[in-house]
Amino acid sequence: MDLDAHGGNKGVFHRLSGGGGGPRGNHNDSNKNQKVCFHWRAGKCNRFPCPFLHRELPPPNSSASASNGSHPAKRGFSNDSGFSGPPAARRTPNFNSSSTWGRTGNNRVVKKTDKLCNYWIQGNCTFGEGCRYLHSWSSGDSFSLLTQLEGGHQKVVSGIALPSGSDKLYTGSQDETVRIWDCQSGQCMGVINLGGEVGCMITEGPWIFVGIPNLVKAWNLQTNADLSLSGPVGQVYAMVVGSDLLFAGTQDSEILAWRYNAATSIFEPAASLKGHSLAVVSLVVGANRLFSGSMDNSIKVWNLENLQCVQTLTGHTSVVMSVLCWDQFLLSSSLDKTIKVWAATERGDLEVTYTHQEEHGLLKLCGMHDLEGKPLLLCSCNDNSVRIYDLPSCV
Repeated sequence: MDLDAHGGNKGVFHRLSGGGGGPRGNHNDSNKNQKVCFHWRAGKCNRFPCPFLHRELPPPNSSASASNGSHPAKRGFSNDSGFSGPPAARRTPNFNSSSTWGRTGNNRVVKKTDKLCNYWIQGNCTFGEGCRYLHSWSSGDSFSLLTQLEGGHQKVVSGIALPSGSDKLYTGSQDETVRIWDCQSGQCMGVINLGGEVGCMITEGPWIFVGIPNLVKAWNLQTNADLSLSGPVGQVYAMVVGSDLLFAGTQDSEILAWRYNAATSIFEPAASLKGHSLAVVSLVVGANRLFSGSMDNSIKVWNLENLQCVQTLTGHTSVVMSVLCWDQFLLSSSLDKTIKVWAATERGDLEVTYTHQEEHGLLKLCGMHDLEGKPLLLCSCNDNSVRIYDLPSCV
């Protein structure tokens, strides 16, 4: 979610107002350019003199012309036929006296937005329930925030792994570290310095795999084995395990595969899958197939038995950020602001059966079941929000 900025830049705000004025009491209230002080409404104006009014403006029908029954002449266009913007932009309430912004009472209703209140996050929003911005980490009744892990990474968190049966959470970041968190207390229990930005993280059985530039780190939580898998060129953006192979999508457009040798306790190179023209950023395994999404806007379908590409899907018009298998469908999300649902034809090829459009670019897809067993689709967007969909409604 976007974070709002209630106050803005005071210097710019002051210059745009054209004010400078004398003491508050000397303002000419009849000045048609007068505005109500933004900070006074919030109860924290500390400017003296303040160039804006410290009182609400009277309603437009309180003028002398209204008292004698006459009506002021209409000014400007009689309709908005000359405005090409969307209807909502033509009548935004922030620019007329009936605005509900930041005010309650007098039968006014505060219209909530989808933006998170930055002042609420800091613990000092003075509007309370009258604030138009969200005072909650989520809207709706599907999910609620349990806790927030603080005092950790210094840059973007690019990977999260929660090994099965473990009471530790592992997070990787572009600050070149992996942090270990205690799931009970929420405290950071350790920091591992990697010397490279984390591009992705996955967990499989006792293993945790971390992708960094030109390398994959593999840790076994049971044996404490610490292995380095060489071969990638550039950042490792995506990994997945399938058919006893570990696959890694790399910056140089290849997909590398390793097979674990239990006798020697090492991962041996098994194959290099070539076909994409740009970086491979998403991978998933399903239906005896490996699906790869790339910055070249395509999805490739690979046969896991012979590791050959059997189909290239070209429905997206921007980077394919995530691919996900669910039931007999393949789902994909892209920076082109769409989620596409692919299904097999009688010939066995995949084709688009449904496209869902959003207002923002779409990042990572994740599927889960709720407490009633109903499948849900979660999708992160590049407006800093996560959307939750009822899967049967879009397939």
